[in-house]
Amino acid sequence: MLGAAGTLVGRGPARRALRGFSRAATFAIKPCDLYRLEEGPPATAELSREDALRLYRSMQKVRRMELAADQMYKQKLIRGFCHLCDGQEACCVGLEAGITPSDHVITSYRAHGVALARGLSVRAILAELTGRRSGCAKGKGGSMHMYARHFYGGNGIVGAQVPLGAGVALACQYLGTGSVCLTIYGDGAANQGQVAEAFNMAALWKLPCVFICENNRYGMGTSAERSSAATEYYKRAYFLPGLRVDGMDVLCVREATRFAADHCRSGKGPLVMELLTYRYHGHSMSDPGISYRSREEVQAVRSKSDPIMLLQEKMVSSDLSSVEELKEINSEVKKEVAEAVQFATSDAEPSLDVLGHHIYCSNPPFEVRGANQWIKFKSIS
Repeated sequence: MLGAAGTLVGRGPARRALRGFSRAATFAIKPCDLYRLEEGPPATAELSREDALRLYRSMQKVRRMELAADQMYKQKLIRGFCHLCDGQEACCVGLEAGITPSDHVITSYRAHGVALARGLSVRAILAELTGRRSGCAKGKGGSMHMYARHFYGGNGIVGAQVPLGAGVALACQYLGTGSVCLTIYGDGAANQGQVAEAFNMAALWKLPCVFICENNRYGMGTSAERSSAATEYYKRAYFLPGLRVDGMDVLCVREATRFAADHCRSGKGPLVMELLTYRYHGHSMSDPGISYRSREEVQAVRSKSDPIMLLQEKMVSSDLSSVEELKEINSEVKKEVAEAVQFATSDAEPSLDVLGHHIYCSNPPFEVRGANQWIKFKSIS
C-alpha cells in the first residue's frame, strides 16, 4: 500500500503477489476545492491492480484513437466537424469509473472519449467518423452525434446538451430508477443562458444531475480569462454546491464523481463539478491551436501533467504494474486502433434507402418525404 506521502507501507514481502505485482495501493490525491459543501471527496484513493490496468488501457485507447482520427481527417477520410479530446483522457475515463452502467451521460460535440468510456468500441467510433454503416449511429451522425446505451451524444449546439441532461435527470427521478445523469459541457458553453436556466430548474426540482464543466482553459480560440467575468465555474450556480477537481488525475476525477453521484442519488439535488483539464489539439481540426497559446505552453503540460503519464508513474512506483507490461498494453492498443482504422475505411457506406430509418424508436414503419415530394423513404425503427 502507499501512504499519504506515496511510500510503500504495511504488507512487506506479502504485498508482492500476482506474478510479483501488488494487488492494490492507496494514493494521496489533490483535495478538491469546495463550494457550499461541508465536506468533499476523500484525500486518498485506493486502486486495485485490475482497475489500474483497465483505466490505463482505456486512456491509451482514447489517446491513440484521437491521434488516428487526426490523421484520417488530414487524409480527408473524415469530413465535416471533428473535435478531439487528447489530453483530457482522465476526464472521460475517470467519470465513467465513478458511476454505474445504469447511470446516464450526455456531452458536447467533443464526444469520442466519452463514447468509448461508455462502452462503444474504437471500431464503431471510427466507422462513424468516416460515415460507414457499422458506425455507432449507422454512419448518419459523424463526429458530433454518437450514441450508446445510456449515452445521448454528442450534441452540435453549444450548451444545448445541458437542459437535455436536466431532462434526463428528471426522467430518472420520475421513473424512480435511482440513476443519475452526468451532464458535460465546456468552459465556453458555461456562458450560455440555457446553462443557467437548467441550473435553476434542476435546483427547484432537486434533480439527480451532476453538471460537469470541462475547463480546458480555452473556448475555441479564446482563453477563459478573456471570455468569462467569473472563471470559477464550480461556483457559477451560486445556489448549488460545487467542486473543483484536478482533471488531469484520473483518480481525482473518479473519487469526485463518486462523491457527486452519491450526493445526487441521496436526494440532495444537483451539484456542479469543474474539471481542470487541457486539450492538446486545437478546438477543432480547423484550429491549429497555437495562434492563441504557445507551443511551449502545450509542451509544458505534456511534460508535467499528462494524465496517462501520471497514472503510469503511480502504477509502476507502487508495483501495480511494470514498464514492460504497460508497453505490451500499448502495443495491443496500437494494433486494435490500426485494425479499426482499416475497417473504418473499407466498410460500406449506408445506402440511400436507410435515410429515413430510426426517426422513432418504437413505431411501425411509415413513409418519409425526401428532398422533394416525389422521393419517399420508409422509416423503420
